[in-house]
Amino acid sequence: MYDEDEFLALSGVQHFAFCRRQWALIHIEQEWSENALTAMGNVMHEKAHDEALRERRGDKLIVRGLYVRSAALGLAGKCDVVEFVKGLKGQPLFGEDGLWRACPVEYKRGRSKQGDCDRMQLCAQALCLEEMLACEIQEGFLFYGTTKSRERVVFDDALRSKVVRSADEMHALFARRHIPKVKRAKTCKSCSLDALCLSGVSERSVASYIAEYVGDCDEAPA
Repeated sequence: MYDEDEFLALSGVQHFAFCRRQWALIHIEQEWSENALTAMGNVMHEKAHDEALRERRGDKLIVRGLYVRSAALGLAGKCDVVEFVKGLKGQPLFGEDGLWRACPVEYKRGRSKQGDCDRMQLCAQALCLEEMLACEIQEGFLFYGTTKSRERVVFDDALRSKVVRSADEMHALFARRHIPKVKRAKTCKSCSLDALCLSGVSERSVASYIAEYVGDCDEAPA
């Protein structure tokens, strides 16, 4: 179990699964850079995280920007949307009658991906909810803005294990303040941190890069 001051950002699960170096630059070095893709994603999340937008649709209660945490994983953050469905099975909710089943919904700008980075983030949210509500959540949904469609995600043992292993690795790297080395990939072009990552000089040390840059500046005309 982790203490609260050891919690890492829940959103980091997606960053870590996408690229360990990207995660380290954002969550250890506190680096961030916007591009068109991240800007569009922010617009979607601003609406999803509007805590004032609480809806009822029949036997469904829709809550936005719900803060969740897990001491077992050492993660905390906000869910875009959690849908609580009233039924014969579920958990009691404060101020509500009956039993309710929780289903997390995460909003993403693009389209469904082959990799599990988005699914792992959603699963991490479910694990936090399970710990908080003392329940079991079998599935959730990813809503993709480009296709305007939902993808059903089943939280099976394989996906849960990926999340647990990633959380352990994140804490290990964070404790060491370790920044993984550059590993150039096709996905680097879509990353807003591409320029900050020194991906174009992966075979050179940071010291040599800085030395050359300073030398060029010294030779430049005033």
